[in-house]
Amino acid sequence: MLNQDYLTQAALANKILTPAELKKVKDELKRDRLTLEEYLLKKHLVTEEVLYETVAKHLNLPFIDLKNSVIRKDVLMAVPEPIAQAHQIIAFDQDQQKVKIAATDPDDLQTFEFLEKKFNVKPEIFLTTPTSIREVLKQYHKSLKAEFAEITKKEGADKEEVKGSELQQLAEDLPVVRIVDTLLEYAIFERASDIHIEPTETEVVVRYRIDGVLRDVMNLPKNVQAGLVARIKILSNLKLDEHRLPQDGRFKVKTNEYEVSFRVSIIPVFDGEKIVMRLLQESSQILTLEQLGFQPGPLGIVKRNIDKPHGMLLVTGPTGSGKTTTLYSVLNVLNTPDVNICTVEDPVEYRMPRINQSQVSPRIGFTFAGGLRALLRQDPDIIMVGEIRDQETAEIAIHAAMTGHLVLSTLHTNDAVGTLPRLLDMGVAPFLVASTTNLIIAQRLVRKICQNCITSYQLTKKNIEDLSLQIDIKSLMKTMEREGIVMSSDQGVETLLFYRGKGCKQCGQEGYKGRLGIYEAFEITKEISELILNRASASELRAVALKQGMLTMLEDGFIKAKSGITTLEEILRVTKD
Repeated sequence: MLNQDYLTQAALANKILTPAELKKVKDELKRDRLTLEEYLLKKHLVTEEVLYETVAKHLNLPFIDLKNSVIRKDVLMAVPEPIAQAHQIIAFDQDQQKVKIAATDPDDLQTFEFLEKKFNVKPEIFLTTPTSIREVLKQYHKSLKAEFAEITKKEGADKEEVKGSELQQLAEDLPVVRIVDTLLEYAIFERASDIHIEPTETEVVVRYRIDGVLRDVMNLPKNVQAGLVARIKILSNLKLDEHRLPQDGRFKVKTNEYEVSFRVSIIPVFDGEKIVMRLLQESSQILTLEQLGFQPGPLGIVKRNIDKPHGMLLVTGPTGSGKTTTLYSVLNVLNTPDVNICTVEDPVEYRMPRINQSQVSPRIGFTFAGGLRALLRQDPDIIMVGEIRDQETAEIAIHAAMTGHLVLSTLHTNDAVGTLPRLLDMGVAPFLVASTTNLIIAQRLVRKICQNCITSYQLTKKNIEDLSLQIDIKSLMKTMEREGIVMSSDQGVETLLFYRGKGCKQCGQEGYKGRLGIYEAFEITKEISELILNRASASELRAVALKQGMLTMLEDGFIKAKSGITTLEEILRVTKD
């Protein structure tokens, strides 16, 4: 963290703030308990890079951006990772006469003295940004292959046939412990959402799901399988000697940098036991509705409907499409001291302050329906039900919405409009669905283009022909004109610029980094309510919704592809039925 005096002097000297603004800002800093650096970055008054460069100039220090630098291994390792992490310093260049050090705090004299003794030469100090340091810290990690080559050489990971009595001992063998720790650490480091450990006849395949796509990361020798499974069972508090029945458990990994819960599912397969671990980031911040990626029109519809005191708001989409994240973002808006919010979930994925969260446990008879009944006796204003899976849960949720509660829930359907016939198929009366449902949001998650290697292109004649077989381009261009994305719908799609990632070191040559939602917000208007009462089909409901200006997921995706957020290929991949 930069010294406040340096920041103040640099901000005034470079006219980032005037003296009058600075005086006003100081009161805000006290009230919000922010540092000046946090304030300037949060308010987007200056970028992190410009801020640190300004301070470097003010202190007559050289500035360096290390974000895309590859540092020689021997130079990097000269400063041990724990010191680099704790003091935010990196050695990036060295010869016999000098050593160059990048730091975020130019006043860390104690550490600089330690380095001078270590290198026997006075270090040359450069100022850099915290983001630069974070990127370089990743280079301390060996490749997963190199890490495992070392571990599996060690004695102790080479027993294939293991008796029950030896499982405990094998799970505590150092090589096995290191294999599991390394697998977990790399999954967190790679931002994976799931780890799959799959036994085959001759080896153990490890795959990570990153940005929604499964990738092979490692093939381990078959002889580590028994120890690996035993170790994960011990961490998850599961039965070591149970190999014939599925088991579920969970455990947590906590360090100064992260806190991650692992939800573990183990199932017997032909060649042993398959393990799937879901990673839940406990420290991750709840996103705002704007950060989720809603377009201005649908965002207005969502905000209007969550302001209603009662009724039902449903989010729909396949497993892993971010439904729960959307519901938590809505809850975050609604979470004020004057309301009582209760949830019943399976499982509780995010912990939220001031919200009463309960987790279903079918083994002891605590189901969604049972939990929802109990919640209604807790004087709630807002209820979130993790998922509507059956008629009983649907009916209790709808009756709760009728009796003055705002009910949020999820459902598994392909699009927003298909949710209404689905509720009717569950046996819920049409008049109940028509009078209680306020809004249905359908969503998918698409991978974002890596901004480090983004490149633009135009569609060829062949591309346009292929595209027109899958979507109605004319109608799409009219929507783009209505949304203000193109000047005229008569302009040909071949004139538009689209984008893709070339693949680089930062995105692992994938061309994608991170994910964002594409949405359709289906508002239940008076006209739609009448159609529901008459048991209209999904196609009739959809025609009216489109006439009323509903933006479909495909259209939302196309706008995001045109804006350089994602690719056309990605939109077509996630929206095909």
